[in-house]
Amino acid sequence: QVAIKKISLLRESSNELCVNEIQVMRDNKNANLVNYVDSYLVDEELWLVMEYMDGGSLHDVIRETRMAEGEIAAVSRE
Repeated sequence: QVAIKKISLLRESSNELCVNEIQVMRDNKNANLVNYVDSYLVDEELWLVMEYMDGGSLHDVIRETRMAEGEIAAVSRE
């Protein structure tokens, strides 16, 4: 399974940020990171294909979960 992040090239303030994001994801393979698969230009959108995370994004987990400072530090460290 994969996840697709769709980025509108019309609304993005800087296409350079998109290129940087692709380069960082492509160059950093790690078991603790969501891995980049590929990217596609579809109409006016850039589609970033990434490894699927069943639990959602880290941002979603943090927003929905109450953690003590030590727990946040442990998750960040791992």
